Amino acid sequence: MTEDTTKAGGAKPRQSRTGLTSTGARKASAKSNRSRAREFALQALYQHLVGRNDPTDIDHFTRDLAGFHKADAAHYDALLHGSIDNAEQLDALIRPLLDRKFEEISPIEHAVMWIGVYEFQNCPDVPWRVVLNECIELAKEFGGTDGHKYVNAVLNGLAPQFRPLEVEADRASGKAKA
Repeated sequence: MTEDTTKAGGAKPRQSRTGLTSTGARKASAKSNRSRAREFALQALYQHLVGRNDPTDIDHFTRDLAGFHKADAAHYDALLHGSIDNAEQLDALIRPLLDRKFEEISPIEHAVMWIGVYEFQNCPDVPWRVVLNECIELAKEFGGTDGHKYVNAVLNGLAPQFRPLEVEADRASGKAKA
């Protein structure tokens, strides 16, 4: 429904959006292979951050999860192993934009920020806006109530450092907030 009519009591009817669940998250059938790879990488990074499990064990466990065959396995590998191998460097880049200690940040949001920064640095084929939007979606779907806002602020702050030409072009065309 796209009309601007109201129901009894003054409430506007919900607009139906194809490909989205009632919470606004994308339905599984609407997700790309790379989106699925990010989801599995997030789950694996969460295991690493919370359980300090061995990356190889995490990888084997994650690959056995239902639906993994629909994910982009190469992108998953890059995100998982690249984030774990470069954790200190990623944290050093993220830390200046935080308003609290890492220990006070949800492991979900921490892992999502790792994914975002890793993709900014190492996946130039993925536009910066796609990286940002995918990370916001991950935080919405798996994180706390307003965690996606925090992820958005941090990654939006880092984007110009890694993708200056893309960010500037978007800002010049009015697609990105200054």
